Amino acid sequence: MPRPALLTGYGGFGQIMSPRYRPQVLAWVRAGGVFAWAGLRGGGEEGEEWHLAGSGTNKQNTFDDFAAASDHLLAAGWAAPGRVAVMGSSNGGLLVGAALTQEPEKYAAAVCRVPLLDMARFESSGLGPSWVPEYGSVRDPAQARTLLSYSPYHRVTPGVSYPAVLLAASDGDTRTDPLHARKMCAALQHATSGAGPVLLRLERGVGHGARSVSRVVALEAECLAFLAGQVGLRAPGGAAP
Repeated sequence: MPRPALLTGYGGFGQIMSPRYRPQVLAWVRAGGVFAWAGLRGGGEEGEEWHLAGSGTNKQNTFDDFAAASDHLLAAGWAAPGRVAVMGSSNGGLLVGAALTQEPEKYAAAVCRVPLLDMARFESSGLGPSWVPEYGSVRDPAQARTLLSYSPYHRVTPGVSYPAVLLAASDGDTRTDPLHARKMCAALQHATSGAGPVLLRLERGVGHGARSVSRVVALEAECLAFLAGQVGLRAPGGAAP
């Protein structure tokens, strides 16, 4: 029977998905949801050719693969229409930002954590200059056209019904500057005609990833509760969040 689904992915920098225990996945599934991690071009699962097929001028392939994964969840009967949520962090935040601005009608809710979203200016802060081999540079005219073609911040369009969105950032993040999440939140709040909220969660005193266990639990709980509330997923033995 189709159920609320949570789709996530990374698809960047040639990194390989490795099996590991993810308590947030267990919580979602125990509540009755479906969890899916998409293998996308840009990752390293199938070697360097697979990585290059989703980087630089080929970056759109990563987003197309993610959209195809969402379509498959519906076509195969795993997910219910209108109840697909997406979540991603860092490069996965860029992935979610591209998903919700390119095909907002596909998703009921999105959580976009410590993301890159303004691809015209990512080189200007944090570790941005070191990512030019992966994404390209606006200093190169051809690469600039590619970056602007999918840059989530630049694709926000007034009057579009965007899904409910939670953007999460950390004020001490030296990798992906919180300006990306802040700007995107303001742009979506101004533009959307949708009924769902667009919220910013700014965490103080932490960086890109490392934080205490209590803060990890709080972040994961709030993100999952936000998504569950939008897709109608109820906590085991309790009311909808």
